[in-house]
Amino acid sequence: MPQQSITAGGLLLDMDGTLVNSDAAVARIWRGWAAEKGLDPDEVLRVAHGRQGHATMAALLPERPMEENLAENRALLAKETLDTEGIVPVGGAAAFLAAIERLPHALVTSADTGLATARMRAAGLRMPEVRITSECVSASKPDPEGFLKGAAELGVPAGGCVVFEDSGAGIAAGLAAGMPVVGIGPRAAEYGPTVHVPDLRSVHVAALDDGQIQLTFDS
Repeated sequence: MPQQSITAGGLLLDMDGTLVNSDAAVARIWRGWAAEKGLDPDEVLRVAHGRQGHATMAALLPERPMEENLAENRALLAKETLDTEGIVPVGGAAAFLAAIERLPHALVTSADTGLATARMRAAGLRMPEVRITSECVSASKPDPEGFLKGAAELGVPAGGCVVFEDSGAGIAAGLAAGMPVVGIGPRAAEYGPTVHVPDLRSVHVAALDDGQIQLTFDS
């Protein structure tokens, strides 16, 4: 039985953890980085989910110059883009993307274009035409810039968009943008999303006559 319904003018979709399960690849890259720096790998992963790499580094190594973070992040991105082993779609992602194909939606990801393309392809998922990647913003999630730019690209007021996210940084960014947030998966539950579902199989989409999008959620 549907437990809740939200009406939206546009949908803004995170990628990692929301459409694509890339946890194994993320863990391989960031646990390796943590070992090199002598940091707690679990804490590194907690911070890394949802953020751009250089922002993760800045949070964990606050005394280090940003130029060093940016350079090291470029090297990590190159590794991540090549490492697609174990990347699979989140449950229901393909059907969800098919259901919204003709509706206003955008990808808003902390990945760059190369990494986003590699992971969506590895998961066998359609890449949305409208994309806000790391190259498009000056600030990483939890800053709301990416979601605000996504709404602007769709021509939908910020308050008329719904965000789909899995991470603490991403949920905070969506809420800061003034948007309802659908939290996807177990990681999302603790960060206070507007609605929480186990995966995209619990989300149902209907196009309304007035051009709006109705989302209903299974309990």
